[in-house]
Amino acid sequence: MRLTMFSILSVVLFFGLLTPSQGLLETVGTIARIDKDELASAIQNSLVGGPILQNVLGTVTSLNQGLLGSGGLLGGGGLLGFGGITGVVQEVSGLKIEELTLPKVSLKLLPGVGIQLSLLTKVGLHGSGPLGSLLQLSAEVNVSSRLALGISPKGTPILIVKSCNTLLGHISLLSGLLPTPLFGVVEQTLFKVLPRLLCPIVESVLVVVNELLGAVLSLIPLGALGTVEFTVATLPIISHQYIQLDINSVVKSVSGNLIDFPEPPKPIKLPPKDDHTSQVTVPLYLFHTVFGLLQTNGALDIDITPGLVPSSVPMTTTALAGLLPKTLGALPPDQALMITLRVRETPTFVLKSGKASVTLPASMEVLVYHSHGTSDSLFSLNAVLTLSAQLATSATKLHVSLSLERLSAQLASSYTADFDASHLEEWLSDVVRAAYLPKLNVALEVGIPLPKILNVNFANAALEIIDNAVLLTVASRG
Repeated sequence: MRLTMFSILSVVLFFGLLTPSQGLLETVGTIARIDKDELASAIQNSLVGGPILQNVLGTVTSLNQGLLGSGGLLGGGGLLGFGGITGVVQEVSGLKIEELTLPKVSLKLLPGVGIQLSLLTKVGLHGSGPLGSLLQLSAEVNVSSRLALGISPKGTPILIVKSCNTLLGHISLLSGLLPTPLFGVVEQTLFKVLPRLLCPIVESVLVVVNELLGAVLSLIPLGALGTVEFTVATLPIISHQYIQLDINSVVKSVSGNLIDFPEPPKPIKLPPKDDHTSQVTVPLYLFHTVFGLLQTNGALDIDITPGLVPSSVPMTTTALAGLLPKTLGALPPDQALMITLRVRETPTFVLKSGKASVTLPASMEVLVYHSHGTSDSLFSLNAVLTLSAQLATSATKLHVSLSLERLSAQLASSYTADFDASHLEEWLSDVVRAAYLPKLNVALEVGIPLPKILNVNFANAALEIIDNAVLLTVASRG
């Protein structure tokens, strides 16, 4: 029943693969290109790290009478029990598959069709030959299967077996005596039974690989801000060298509310991909969304008191008096200052031509800060902070750290008279660098999450800033 359902679904997927959707880059921001060597490596690792071969071998050896012998596959009710060879068969008994060599994985992508998977292995057979002698044989086998690639009901990529067969290679007699007629019987038997016995290896491998592919669909926490969920948007596209997944991002606040992106995803033009590399893009709107959550939660706001800045940055009325026009009147001398900084709206992130930057609009109020905890406002400013963004990767995130390029300020209100606030920009820049940027970069440690794709580690990825996205490229493990 399971194979029948797979076959029906495979037909549907087959026709879907023939007509991949066009124009995807205009509606989908996260694009993953999985190199075929990366997929082959995942399949190979699933064979090495799991009990797949042991499970298949256990199933094979559970046949009590073996592949040959009375009561076995060549006995009275066996596959080749009739036709004049029963007497020959009786000279060989208890022949069983006892060993399976770790298969060598070979994978070929078939654009518009699917994937051709080959597992080259050796089968070790033990039994009793004529006159009860120990018999050991080895046979080379290529398990060849055609796979379809589609989307599961949960929205994750999935590989499904369309067909599976085995090609029997060279058979070697390792020990014992086996007359030539029996060699032919053994070869015919293996040709008939190996597909049923070894094709389960492919299905077992796909269970593990589909779990890795299914990891794309996962809730990734954004610290205390919320979560990001990645889902496959359209049917995967197969090229000669890689599989492309177009991925949607669903962002929710910590209260579970769906976050609308500040602007529709913009088209992303990807440069050509080198062979034997895998890639993923981090779209501009994910940066906007994370910064929007930080701004909404107040994580970008700060009250800057003298204790947060070094002594080299003056935070007193005496130092400020030298920067202000005398028309404001005399300030009380040697009083501590406090600056409140509030981000008024979602910061604007820019990714263009190799550079990442963010513009942060803020209101800044300068107050006289009294030791008993009260404060008196001196004036308020409308400021724009232009910040340069440095990007770095870890295994699962893209990390952002900011440095101040420039600060511009305009007077919003004053307790006495208007003045040119540009005279304060250098002083304010020093304060922002000393007190605000460290807090801002701590808040940004939440990072921009990356989709989980076959356990690809992006820690050492080559990072390229393209228009409206960041492109991460890693060498395939295959």
